[in-house]
Amino acid sequence: MAGKLYLCATPIGNLEDITLRVLETLKQVDLIAAEDTRNSIKLLNRYEIKTPMTSYHEHNKYDKGRYLIREMQAGKDVALISDAGTPGISDPGEQLVRMCYQEGIEVTALPGAAACITALTLSGLPTGRFSFEAFLPREKKERAAVLEEMKDDTRTLVVYEAPHHLLETLQDLKEALGERRITVCRELTKVHETVFRSTFSKAIAYYEVNEVRGECVIVIEGKDRDELTRQKQESWESVTIEEHMEYYTSAGMDRMEAMKQVAKDRGVSKRDIYQKLLEE
Repeated sequence: MAGKLYLCATPIGNLEDITLRVLETLKQVDLIAAEDTRNSIKLLNRYEIKTPMTSYHEHNKYDKGRYLIREMQAGKDVALISDAGTPGISDPGEQLVRMCYQEGIEVTALPGAAACITALTLSGLPTGRFSFEAFLPREKKERAAVLEEMKDDTRTLVVYEAPHHLLETLQDLKEALGERRITVCRELTKVHETVFRSTFSKAIAYYEVNEVRGECVIVIEGKDRDELTRQKQESWESVTIEEHMEYYTSAGMDRMEAMKQVAKDRGVSKRDIYQKLLEE
């Protein structure tokens, strides 16, 4: 029988934030695939885990992934761990999971720490709906495209950032999204953990004169729904009712459906739209 892939969440800082189930699994599997073996050995030594370990990271995820697949096909159980937190979240683990499913290999997840969830719960911002953006792209065109998509999102936004890029990212976010309430979480679960509840402007001013250390999570207030509605209504006021109707009918809507959508866009009744069309 083929082996199984175990996605094992590990601490994001404090080494005591690991489940008993993960510890037992790391001891029992045949092989541990770690994003950085030099980092993970500290955890394994702390809990006296002697299981063989191999590296699995962004730069070898395809070749090493095929090797791990062969090992599991031969009957070995493999545990996947990331540098910190839950594997498969903003790391190459997602590729190995896909490869396993393609080959019919069973995958299971052992839950635990995740920086995005920890920061969200600490933020003081709405947690019912949120969007996880991980690290923003470094390439300018792709970064601008992602920021444009984020601009009108009414959900709370969660972004990861390295300390040496934090100020630049805060500036880019403010320019794209406008002034928002934010929470910057740094060194989560560690001795020097900080939770800085602020706004873009105040945070930028602070980090312009204060050095940043440790990995950061930025939690950002979503777009105000009422403001978004007003902006959409104002954008349609620059075109005539008939042009607005044409926008939807050319996309395949019949006139009644288009009339209903135009009324919704403009915040008026369908009767008002019908009357305006008669006048035009």
